[in-house]
Amino acid sequence: MKNFRWFVPTLYILFLMAPIYWLLNMSFKTTNEILGGFSLWPKDFTIDSYVEILTNPVWYNGYINSLSYVLLNMIISVSFALPAAYAFSRYRFLGDKHLFFWLLTNRMAPPAVFALPFLQLYSSMGLFDTPLAVALAHALFNIPLSVWILEGFMSGVPKEIDETAYIDGYSFPRFFVKIFMPLIASGIGVTAFFVFMFSWVELLLAKTLTSVAAKPIAAVMTRTSSTAGYELGLLAAAGVLTIIPGAIVIWFVRNHIAKGFAMGRV
Repeated sequence: MKNFRWFVPTLYILFLMAPIYWLLNMSFKTTNEILGGFSLWPKDFTIDSYVEILTNPVWYNGYINSLSYVLLNMIISVSFALPAAYAFSRYRFLGDKHLFFWLLTNRMAPPAVFALPFLQLYSSMGLFDTPLAVALAHALFNIPLSVWILEGFMSGVPKEIDETAYIDGYSFPRFFVKIFMPLIASGIGVTAFFVFMFSWVELLLAKTLTSVAAKPIAAVMTRTSSTAGYELGLLAAAGVLTIIPGAIVIWFVRNHIAKGFAMGRV
């Protein structure tokens, strides 16, 4: 019975890891070998796909562009959400619940609804094909989510801490940065994680609002077709490298995520 308790989680983890292993397996094969038949490991091991990605400007610039707008979006979303969430958690004002719900309705809307308005708006403003355009578009969805998550964490901090800080002579900015933010560090970590993941995997807006200069890696991956078909080994290698940033973020905020599921709104 004791071994059986470990068997089910182990089987589940293997089931989840199988697609990742298969992607890694394909990345070390040629397209001909991938299409040639089933094999659990590469017969003719090659790293040509990784060399192509790391030496071709079209490919590695795609990763740089994606990281640029994702990090910019994280900064914008968390920076705007922190004071907004503090206001919702500490103050009661006319229409506060309705405003809070309205923020969440923005998050519920599909990105396709805003693709055309954003394209026309940013084209007229000269922001088309820039990381800032994608970051601002993603912020429309990520700021409401950030406010919702952070408000749950902030509501768990006693208001007496605010009052004590004011009595001790702390200005609001100093209190917020030095005292309050460390108390909700887990919430900030969880928020940053979800903002990163949404922006990193979102494709529609990223493709619509970019063309050449700021083209993200997801858009580059959809343009690898040739007269012979798709270069499957190259696509697999790009997919493996796309997983790495998300895995790194998860590693750094893993403790915050665990606390977020236990304490916050996650």
